Amino acid sequence: MTGPEASTAWSAFESAATASRVVVRELGDLGELREAAAVLGRIWGVPENPPMSAELLRALGKAESYVAAAFDGAGGDAAMVGVCVGFHSTPAARAMHSHIAGVTTAMAGRHVGFALKLHQRAWCLDRGIELMEWTYDPLVARNAYFNLAKLGAHVAEYLPDFYGTMDDGINRDDETDRILVHWDLASASVVAASAGRTVRPVVPSGAAASWVQVPRDIEALRLTDPEQARGWRTKVRDQLLSALAAGGSVAGFDKEQGYLVLPHEGDVSP
Repeated sequence: MTGPEASTAWSAFESAATASRVVVRELGDLGELREAAAVLGRIWGVPENPPMSAELLRALGKAESYVAAAFDGAGGDAAMVGVCVGFHSTPAARAMHSHIAGVTTAMAGRHVGFALKLHQRAWCLDRGIELMEWTYDPLVARNAYFNLAKLGAHVAEYLPDFYGTMDDGINRDDETDRILVHWDLASASVVAASAGRTVRPVVPSGAAASWVQVPRDIEALRLTDPEQARGWRTKVRDQLLSALAAGGSVAGFDKEQGYLVLPHEGDVSP
């Protein structure tokens, strides 16, 4: 899709990049790939064992997958402050699996992650790819809000302990439950979200809707009270899995109330 949809997507990215005061571009130079691996290692709290090596990033780039980074400014000495990597699904599916994306803590409040994702979206639409998917930890409220409200992605599947035990500084030996989201890149809702219009969850009239709450800061809770953190994992897993298994859907995320869950279509309150 190299027509007006892709052109509009690039314009939305450029606006986001300008607002965030970053430059986002693909990486190919081996030195930059090594720097990207180091940045990911620092973000994930494992500088000695980054979640992706420079060699793997090199291979993915050679295979024409997506390997890009955000830089704080346009100068030659601009610091790399974010990395985003994705690879292709089966050719018939024409989908991009966005495997990892992270931004350094120094960029908090600059919306660099938003600019990175919009660059990835435009890159995909340029290549005729209209669907992107990725996973995130359902307990991390800020990520749920970013993915569902800021980007307009929707929940496709709940994946219990998807990666198994991970020893990085983010997961803290908790089970790695993940939500798989789909991002329909050319849809009206995603176009609106890319223009800065937040997707807010709305309870349809007469629907027997419910809310699944999550802790405000699960990452801090894993440090201060690991047992309570594991309790949240079990609670949210049971509620979301049960709802999805019954044919329900997750209709969005609210910072105060959590996930909005709608029952199977046709189920209404008495």
